[in-house]
Parts: sequence; C-alpha cells; structure tokens
Amino acid sequence: MESASNSGRAAHIGDNRGMSAVHPVSPEVPPASSSSLQQPRRSEWRTVAGLLPYLWDYRWRVGLALILLVAAKLANVGVPLVMKQIVDDLDPRLAVIAVPLALLATYGILRFMTTLFAELRDVVFVRVAQRAIRRVALGVFRHLHDLSLRFHLDRQTGGMTRDIERGTRGISTLLSYLIFSIIPVILEFALVAAVLLAKFDWRFAAITFGAVAAYITYTFFVSEWRIEIRKHANELDSKANTRAIDSLLNYETVKYFGNEEFEARRYDESLQRYEAAAVRNEMSLGLLNIGQSLIIAVAVTALMWLAAGGVAEKKLTLGDLVLINALLIQLYVPLNFLGMVYREIKQSLVDMDKMFNLLSQNLEVRDKPGAPDLPPDPSRVEFRNVSFSYEPNRQILFDVSFEIPAGARVAVVGHSGSGKSTLARLLYRFYDVTDGSIAVTGNDIRDITQKSLRAAIGIVPQDTVLFNDTIRYNIHYGRTAASHDEVIEAARAAHIHEFIETLPAKYESPVGERGLKLSGGEKQRVAIARAILKNPRILIFDEATSALDSETERSIQGELTRIAQGRTTLVIAHRLSTIMDADQILVMDAGRIVERGTHRELLEAGGQYAQMWALQQQEEASKE
Repeated sequence: MESASNSGRAAHIGDNRGMSAVHPVSPEVPPASSSSLQQPRRSEWRTVAGLLPYLWDYRWRVGLALILLVAAKLANVGVPLVMKQIVDDLDPRLAVIAVPLALLATYGILRFMTTLFAELRDVVFVRVAQRAIRRVALGVFRHLHDLSLRFHLDRQTGGMTRDIERGTRGISTLLSYLIFSIIPVILEFALVAAVLLAKFDWRFAAITFGAVAAYITYTFFVSEWRIEIRKHANELDSKANTRAIDSLLNYETVKYFGNEEFEARRYDESLQRYEAAAVRNEMSLGLLNIGQSLIIAVAVTALMWLAAGGVAEKKLTLGDLVLINALLIQLYVPLNFLGMVYREIKQSLVDMDKMFNLLSQNLEVRDKPGAPDLPPDPSRVEFRNVSFSYEPNRQILFDVSFEIPAGARVAVVGHSGSGKSTLARLLYRFYDVTDGSIAVTGNDIRDITQKSLRAAIGIVPQDTVLFNDTIRYNIHYGRTAASHDEVIEAARAAHIHEFIETLPAKYESPVGERGLKLSGGEKQRVAIARAILKNPRILIFDEATSALDSETERSIQGELTRIAQGRTTLVIAHRLSTIMDADQILVMDAGRIVERGTHRELLEAGGQYAQMWALQQQEEASKE
C-alpha cells in the first residue's frame, strides 16, 4: 500500500523553499494583468515526449539499465523456484540423504544477483536522470532571462521558484517510476503468470489476474480523485511560500511599521488552509490503502486455500505451497506501491507541466532571424515619434522625438511618472515601442541583436539592486572578463575604493540580500563602478546620484562627467543642478516633451523648467 511518507527512489517534491530577490517596480510601470500570463494548459503527457530527446542522447545507458532490470527480475522470480526445490528435497517423505548444498548456493547467488543488478541499474541510469534535469532546468533558466520585463514585474517569485523546483524534481520522479516501477511490475506480473500457468491449474492464474485487475481499477479511480486533492494542497503550499518570501524580502518595511504579528497572522492563514488540505490528503490515502489491502487479502486467502487443498489431496507438494506464497509476495509487494507510483507519476506530470508552461511563455521581445550586431561605430541615438503603452488603456509616451548625437549629453527632467525612466527601458529594448522607432547609429534597434545593443549601453539605475555576493563580484559583474586591478580602478573612479579598504574583508565583503548591508549611497557607488568597468559607448544615468548626499554627489558628479566624455549619454535627472552643462535638456510632462533647450535657454523661456529650477533653488537655500 502507499506509504504516508511517500518514500521511494525519487526525491520528495517541494521539500525546500527557494528564495530569490525581487526587483522593485517603478511607479511608471503598472504590472501586467495576471490573465495576460495565463497559457492554455498543455496535455500532461506531452511532457513525456519532451523528455525523449534527453533519453535518446543516452540511449545506450537506458538500454543497459533495462537489461539489468530484466536480469534482476529474472533472478527475483528464480528465487522462489529454487526455494520450492529445496523444500521438496528436504521433505522427509522423499528420503533425501543429504542437504541440497548446490540448491542452497544457487538460492544465495540469486538473492545477491537480485540486489546487485538492481543497484547496477541505478548506477547506470542516474546520469541519464541528472543530465535531463540539468538540461531542462538550464533551458528554463535561459528562457526566463529572455522573457520581457513585463513578465518579471508580474511574476510571484516564491511561487515560480517552487514550480521550477517541483518540475525539475518531477523529471527524476517520472523517469525513476516509469522505468523502475511500472516496467518491473509489468515484467514481474508476466513472469509470475507464466509460472502459474505452467505449473498449476487455471484457477490460480484466474484469481491472480482478477485480483490484479481489481487492484489496478480501484487504485486508478481513487488515485485520480486524490490527485485533485494533492494539486490543491500544492497550490496552497506555493501561496504560503510566496507570502513568506515576500514578507522576508521586505523585512525592513515590516520592522518600520511593527507588523511582525500581522505578517505572522497572514502566513498562518495560508498555513491553516494548507493544513486542512494536507489532512484531507492523508485521509484519502488511508482509504486507498484500506481498499488495496482488502483486495490483496482476499486474493491471497483464496490462493492459499487452493494451494493448501492441493497439498492435502497430494496433488501439490509443500514446495508448491511455498512457491505460490513466494510468488504472490513478490507480485503484490510492488503492487502495494502502485497507488503511490501512479499518483507520483501523475503529480510529476502536473509539476513538470507547470515548469514547461514557463517555456511556452511567448517572448515579447525577439531578435529578427539573421539580425546583425550593432556596428562598432560612434553611437548616435534617435527617438523617432515614439509612442508606448504598458497596457492598452494607459499610454505612457506620446509622439516623443529627440536625438542624442554621438558623444553628446542629453538630459531628461520632469515630475515623477512623466515617462522619463521608460525612455531608458525602451532604449535597452526591455519592451518594443508601440509606434515609431528608436535607432542607434541609424539602425532600428529592432533590426539588431539585443545582446550587441545591451553590450553597448551602460546604466546606473535609480534603484540599485545588488547580488547577494561580495563587493568585488558586484563590480566585476560589469565586465566579467576584467582583471582585479581593473575592478579596483573602477572602484577608485566611483569614489568607493577608500570605503572598501576600511572593511575587514575589503573587496570580499558580502553585501547581503539586495545589497542591504550597504547604505543607499554605497550601493549607488558600486553601481557606478560597475558601469565604469563595462566601458560602454552609450551611458544612461537614471537619477544616478539620487541616493547620495550633496557633498558626495558633487564629488561623484565630476567623475560622472569625466567618464561620460566621448560617450553618448542620456541623463534622467531629478536635481537640475547636475545637468546644467548638458548639451540639451528635455522637459517631460505626462509622456510628452513640452520643452527642450539648454539650461540657459530654458530659464529664459520661463516655462516649467524655470519653475522647477526656482523651486529647487528655494529648497537648497532653506537647507543652508
């Protein structure tokens, strides 16, 4: 019968909770509706076809594993046949003179070979399963990085990582149970049936076949019912996991508002729902086990009654009675796990289907077939009548046109939500424009490869999210081929080297989850160093000094101006004092460019820019 612990060769599904950082959502980016990410459900069994290429690559290992499997089952069925002969030879009525040492030795060898071949089978096959898991997981990982920013802003990290975890484990479960449980049961049943038909009358085979048919039918219907219960429990588990991760990632916010108990109650609500589903799952398991045991008990009793009657009538020997009992044990022991095996296979298909559904998510931004790389010329950026909407009912940009000549510095200012940061996302091609076009050095960015486009751009974002690794790793991420000396040089240029040297572990100091061990200014300077190390042709400063104090901002601003020399630079600014020397300043309001010109020209025009300048000057004066 199915074990409550569901132990088996395949690992449990979903024992560990994955955690991953979530990038903050800009207020300019409304999350896509969840319905936009729903995909038609795949046929669960199509996932098996999806695994066949991985098995074919290791077909010789699969073939050898199957040969070892057959050998193990033949040895296993041979054990009761030898035992029958031993019992008959030891029967006093047959007047045996000596103990059948050869048969005893054969019995021991067959016992050992059963285990030996089974273990060799696992050793041979383990690389097949692990390689399939590795290749599928890598494919999903790469695909997730190819999906648009829209998908990642809408995702629930905890639930998604749980789906991927279950899916990869489901591959191992599926392969193990299909090859090492279903096929062996079928083979063993065929061998037992052949022995029963060859050595005994039809009643033995009829009872065995009838019991197996009843067992499988009962298991199938009850397991189908239980799968829905398990599916519901898994969904509740994923929701609880998502809620826990979201709360822990926002640890500081929870502390700011003293909402530890509130978060605990919300988490406990999710756990309560999961608890109820888990209890229902265990109750249904008990019903399955009771029914299976009843079928087996009735069949074994009937067969043993027939065998005992045959012995009493001298038609069968004691060895035959032992043979029948041993064969039934060998047949019904694997059948006992049929419910669990069937359930786990179906659940593995469901879990894998969720993971493969991630692969079916359409790539919103794609390279055109045969798209060339961006030419290595000095880069000129042009926005040509660009309009853009994150959602059909909310347009962000309206007919935006401007040019940044190669080596020039253009700044964009405006109130929060005016569309400034959207310009950077579109230039990076995180999204494709709704209307119009964006060109770099005369090439529409939709006609060149995304990799070459992004390699040419460096950005210092407003909200810097760092990897949970060392300072050196986070700076080095700007150009992974750079040497340690180049990392130090970039840190010096970003005015963070001296700070790093004061730390006990220096450049090997961990920054914590999302860089929480560093202050806002320190994180921003790491981001600046990372951009400097990349050495791009196009630079984007998205309010790059917003997290810095005035003194630090002034010291870094000069460095930013220096590294921007000779590079095409787009500056998205809040503090107007940082962009006074820009070649051109664009003023945005509600997704439109309402003013453009140099700092002096815009002040003389007396429009929005002049008002913003006057307001910031008053604020600065009030602080002094």
